[in-house]
Amino acid sequence: MPIPTEVVGSLPRPTYLQQAYADYDAGKITHDDLVAAQDKAAQDSVQRMEAAGETLVTDGEQRASSFATYPIVETLKGAGLPSNFAADGQFFAIFEDGHHRQLPRLVKGPFKYATYAWQNLQKSKPYASHPMKQAVIAPSMMYLLYPLQGELEGYPRDEFIKDLIDECEKDIRGCFEAGAKRVSIDFTEGRLALKHDPKNPWTNLDLLERFVLLINQVLERFTPDQRANIGLHTCPGGDCDSVHSAEVDYHKLLPSLFQINAGYFLIQLSSEKNREAVYESIGQHIRKDANGVKQVAFIGVINTLNPAIETPEQVADQLVLASKYIPVDQLGATDDCGFSPFSIDLKPSHGSPDFARDIASQKIASRVQGAKLASERLGV
Repeated sequence: MPIPTEVVGSLPRPTYLQQAYADYDAGKITHDDLVAAQDKAAQDSVQRMEAAGETLVTDGEQRASSFATYPIVETLKGAGLPSNFAADGQFFAIFEDGHHRQLPRLVKGPFKYATYAWQNLQKSKPYASHPMKQAVIAPSMMYLLYPLQGELEGYPRDEFIKDLIDECEKDIRGCFEAGAKRVSIDFTEGRLALKHDPKNPWTNLDLLERFVLLINQVLERFTPDQRANIGLHTCPGGDCDSVHSAEVDYHKLLPSLFQINAGYFLIQLSSEKNREAVYESIGQHIRKDANGVKQVAFIGVINTLNPAIETPEQVADQLVLASKYIPVDQLGATDDCGFSPFSIDLKPSHGSPDFARDIASQKIASRVQGAKLASERLGV
């Protein structure tokens, strides 16, 4: 079987869509105007991925405020925030270039999603002639919406966790029911949980194992056949061409990561300093039987933060080297991260989001071609 390849999910939003988000926040356009811009960008995203040869396409997450907060808010400035949330939650991440991303704060129960990923999938599915996948947020990210210390009056943590797991299950199940062939869970907070950043309190609470437990509590509600098509994405962040936890050694994360009973993993690696050592560690920890499902490691072969376009030959070289450590039947190819996980991102290293969007299409094509080339070299 040839080496499979899969996109993480997002594409840079075009300038006109980012302007529409800003104008909507400023009250200059209506919600219908914003939706029209989202529709246009989503259709273009699907067409770009199909033209690049992507097997499973997405709408580039053009309708989402961000990969992290799409369930509870329409825009990054807080439009549509439900009444039981406040906008002044903790920082999710502080990036190397100094900027940060902030989460809302839950102030009372119950915890419910306002928007599900499958609803966005339903809107974009008519644009696609190829099968589609959908990314969803991990319960571990949503866990950070609840106060880290103490409990909310009238809404104890245990009750919140029950609601959280129910909502995450509903999100994933709804994506499959809406026609998604694959669903991947965004888990960038996994590596960040090991950073111990004095400026970011939650990273000092040793939450990784709790995060793994939460994700497995969601996954145990699905059969092995279903979990074969449920993946997990990990990376050191990728926003405004900056990262938040690249200094955290992967060897600290991987043993816990592969204890998650997902069928496949989308792992940032192209921009890693010592890729070969990480390939070896993946080979040591990936499981042939994760509660009934064989795990597959899709290694990052595309640097989404760098505008330089990888050649198919460079992609193939990475995969062939990785195959020395990772069994070929458990090896796949992906991009390091979504190309733009947040709806407002000017892509400073690229010069503009429109240029970054064009570059992303070329990088996807190189990944697809490189995976085919590596399959030929390896005889699979």
